Amino acid sequence: MAREYDLVVIGGGTGGYVAAIRAAQLGLKTAVVEKENLGGTCLHKGCIPTKTFLRSAEMFREAKNASQFGVEISNIHFNLQQLHDRKRKVVEQLHQGIKGLMKKGKIDCYYGTARLLGPSIFSPMAGGTVSVEMNDGSENEMLLPKHIILATGAKPRPFQGIEFDGKSVLNSNQMLEIEHLPKSFLIVGGGVIGIEWASCLNDFGVDVTVLEYGERILPQEDVSISREMTKQLEKRGIKIVTNAEVLPSTIERNEKAVKLKAKVNGEEKQYEGEKMLISIGRMGNIDNLGIENTEIEIESSFIKVNDVYQTKEKHIYAIGDCIGGAQLAHVATSEALAAVEHIANGKKKTVNYRNIPRCVYSFPEVASIGLTEEEAKSMDYDVKIGTFPFKGIGKAVVHGETEGFVKIIADSQTDDLLGVHMIGPQVTNLISEASLAFLLDATPWEMGETIHPHPSLSEVLYEAALAVDGKAIHF
Repeated sequence: MAREYDLVVIGGGTGGYVAAIRAAQLGLKTAVVEKENLGGTCLHKGCIPTKTFLRSAEMFREAKNASQFGVEISNIHFNLQQLHDRKRKVVEQLHQGIKGLMKKGKIDCYYGTARLLGPSIFSPMAGGTVSVEMNDGSENEMLLPKHIILATGAKPRPFQGIEFDGKSVLNSNQMLEIEHLPKSFLIVGGGVIGIEWASCLNDFGVDVTVLEYGERILPQEDVSISREMTKQLEKRGIKIVTNAEVLPSTIERNEKAVKLKAKVNGEEKQYEGEKMLISIGRMGNIDNLGIENTEIEIESSFIKVNDVYQTKEKHIYAIGDCIGGAQLAHVATSEALAAVEHIANGKKKTVNYRNIPRCVYSFPEVASIGLTEEEAKSMDYDVKIGTFPFKGIGKAVVHGETEGFVKIIADSQTDDLLGVHMIGPQVTNLISEASLAFLLDATPWEMGETIHPHPSLSEVLYEAALAVDGKAIHF
């Protein structure tokens, strides 16, 4: 028997379950179809488990450096199995929380593989029926929604000519199940995922080499941030190789090592590690979804949508990683809320992508929002810039983490904020102040007039805002 709904969300990750909750709040009869577990990549294969790894890396690093704070710890060692046990507990606690939210919202959950059907006896519309092949082997469920939101996420992009085997060559999903720490690791790709893993593995005592195809690591960040990150990682012993064109045909792998060559500035060089991580981006997870039964358009593996997240089939929306763009959980959340508002009330709620904060949870941390200096100048802004180092902040000195800085970019003509870029201790938390400043169209003057508690790391934003007009106090 076919079941009717106002909205069916395909994919129960961050964007999907948030869309379902908001739809239920607005009175829509809603269902979610999830192939694996509610919470999706973010909870089970991305944000949460990787940050659990990074938290353990942080604790291990701090334990090794505790003597400078008068704390003597002997026989420090790292237990990977305990990390895995804690990771599973953290994930499951949050997983149960999401299941509780589904129950609270009276949202029906179907666990299986969803497929969009063409015109059929159930519905004359393309994609008007969703067939769910149930994981438990029971008969397929037929869902008849008035609207559909595709929130199927993304998956690691393979490197042509180098296959993932889960043993010597891994993707970011497989890294989370690693059973032992090797002595050395090659990482292909110096983006966010590659740099977080490089930092984490280094803290665990692994020798790490990063091969980046471009001119610098973290290419989406301000050049000054990339340079500072390179300096700090190399100071810790991580080898950073840029302008490195990996040659897939040269790869050799066995139980003990992975070897390959890369062309670096025109010269072929060989690199070796016990294991290798490929982290060169992600691609839309749209296989076997029945897209071919609709008029939905695909570009470079991602679903094309308009400014209210409708596909070519106006009753079908798509949000999150499966539409490309900034593949971040908080972006998927914002897009989910916007799409549901349009479905329920016809309201056009625009996500301002310039106001989306970006974070790298390595050591040191990176956080940014808005335009880089290069982007602002390319758009013909006459910029003024304030920079302030953490070594001028008392709380940073107390913490023993004085490396890094905050850089604020403003329009010298209007005083509007254009960008805020941070590298240093706890900046992934500090960035929320900058996010609020962007939302409220605050100026550096207003940020500088805001009273910040002393001593606190947040004073670095206060000082950087003052520095925009040459008025910083403590440096």
